[in-house]
Amino acid sequence: MRKFEFQTGEFYHIYNRGVDKREVFLDKWDYVRFLKSLREFNNDSIYEQRVYARNRELMGLSPEASGLSPLVEFITYCLNPNHFHFLLKQLRDNGIRIFMHKLGTGYTCYFNQKYNRSGSLFQGPFKAIHIKSDSYLLWLSGYINGNAEIHKIAKAENWIWGSYLDYTGKRRGMLCNKNIILSQFETIEEYRDLVNIIIKESSQGKEELKKYLPE
Repeated sequence: MRKFEFQTGEFYHIYNRGVDKREVFLDKWDYVRFLKSLREFNNDSIYEQRVYARNRELMGLSPEASGLSPLVEFITYCLNPNHFHFLLKQLRDNGIRIFMHKLGTGYTCYFNQKYNRSGSLFQGPFKAIHIKSDSYLLWLSGYINGNAEIHKIAKAENWIWGSYLDYTGKRRGMLCNKNIILSQFETIEEYRDLVNIIIKESSQGKEELKKYLPE
């Protein structure tokens, strides 16, 4: 059981892996489906939209559900064959719980149907760590962006199933809010240097990396 409640406006490291460490992405279309799910599940269900619109109508307001907003904001992400990492900001009360429930349930149904299997796909409830400092926020962004290379899957700048290509300007992805991290560096090269240090020194832990983080 987690010892904290998710707070709106706060940042969290969210991660999980396949049950028994099994791979949860077996081909490129699994990655594509998961990325599509990140966008599609980051909002209210059709039922919730109808309730929202009905409540507005009862208050004498337009029933259009234009006031709906995303549940979470993505800062960085990395999808590896048997696990994933997200750096998220909760935008609405219970946003992370709602989003992760829909994501886990939806992708598991897709995967089980495609591969003719049943049962849980992920190893229990998703894991979460509250990010309480700017230095750890920066370190974690680099850790997630460099995660494929840290696990010796691929060079970080070549791994298309993560956000690092967007941070380095090699791709114009719109899923993540990069400004929260990049605004704290003079140039993208400075951020790339930090990520390279984190990749190289990840086994030493974040305490050894504080001297490389911007003040």
